[in-house]
Amino acid sequence: MTAIEPLRNFVSEFTRLFETSAPAVEIQKAGAGLLKTLLSSDGWLPVSYTRPHPEHYSQYLLHCDPLERFSVVSFVWGPGQKTPLHDHRVWGLIGMLRGRESETQFTRRDDGTFEQGETEFLSPGEVAFLAPGVNDYHVVANAVPDATSISIHVYGANIGGVSRAVYDLGSGAEKTFISGYSSEDVPNLWDRSRSKAA
Repeated sequence: MTAIEPLRNFVSEFTRLFETSAPAVEIQKAGAGLLKTLLSSDGWLPVSYTRPHPEHYSQYLLHCDPLERFSVVSFVWGPGQKTPLHDHRVWGLIGMLRGRESETQFTRRDDGTFEQGETEFLSPGEVAFLAPGVNDYHVVANAVPDATSISIHVYGANIGGVSRAVYDLGSGAEKTFISGYSSEDVPNLWDRSRSKAA
């Protein structure tokens, strides 16, 4: 087995979920099982997609469906790194590969401000769900104070190209952004001619 094979299998199986014309919620639910399988082994993620940035978290594109129905991203968190309060506007899955992550949920009030909810933690092998209109506002942080954490995210679109927003915690003021990606290339999943070093 080559190191990249678990990721290639995951992408292939996730793509097949769209052949059924199932509702997004069913694709997300079935996809969570596939993501748990991917997270059950380590070593398939190429080293270049595991490196933290010294100042902020990194968002490396691992795969984007050619029709932009889903994307797979590795998030790399250095010690103390976290997101601002933000949304996604598409469904998502967050799976923990290495380390530990905290997720603090927020609910938007009628006046546009936010109420902080509970903080939950993800450990390796665990998967969390995101859905617009359900739990789409959150702050995510590395929960390991002195080491890098890595999570694998799957979104129901090309997340690096989706117009989304960050929010001021006090006023609720919204600022739109398109995240793009930290990486300038993606892993070559399809070269079967040689073994890939992780």
